[in-house]
Amino acid sequence: MTWFPVMAVGLLLAIFAIALLRPSEGGGDPILGQRVSDLGLPLEAVSFRDEGFDPDTVEGPYLLNVWASWCPPCRIEHPYLEAMSDQGVPIYGIVYKDDEADTAQFLNQLGDPFTGLAADPEGRAGFELGVTGPPETFIVDSDGIIRARWRGAVTDIVWIQRLAGPWAEAGGQPIDWSAVQ
Repeated sequence: MTWFPVMAVGLLLAIFAIALLRPSEGGGDPILGQRVSDLGLPLEAVSFRDEGFDPDTVEGPYLLNVWASWCPPCRIEHPYLEAMSDQGVPIYGIVYKDDEADTAQFLNQLGDPFTGLAADPEGRAGFELGVTGPPETFIVDSDGIIRARWRGAVTDIVWIQRLAGPWAEAGGQPIDWSAVQ
């Protein structure tokens, strides 16, 4: 009788794991194939930056990175974003539910890899993008269409295994990871 609760919890965990790991019907991620400019992202200007992010004016391909200064995985991925930016990859950032002073301090301390930056203080743009939490990175092609999404920190391994193919298909140039320590 004492094993029954343990078995019941184990069965429930197995059912949840299968449901979460099973590919969703209808082709997967609903944001893929969407034009960024059609999403009507409610973004605000960041006062300490001249260059913002307006999806209607950006020519692709580019990366769209949703991040925050309070996000530990965002610190992990930051050197990789810097390496990509140094190689000419346009990276536009959406600062998710963050204080502008903290954002400025983060970028002053660690460097600024972003071609343009916009704020999403209430998380409404993140909602439109289907963001579950920072960091999330989207690959956008030259037509402004989202071709791939990565939930979590982008690292060299993630890029090579998951994002290099969609980036190349979007028209992006290869990345040399030897510059990242």
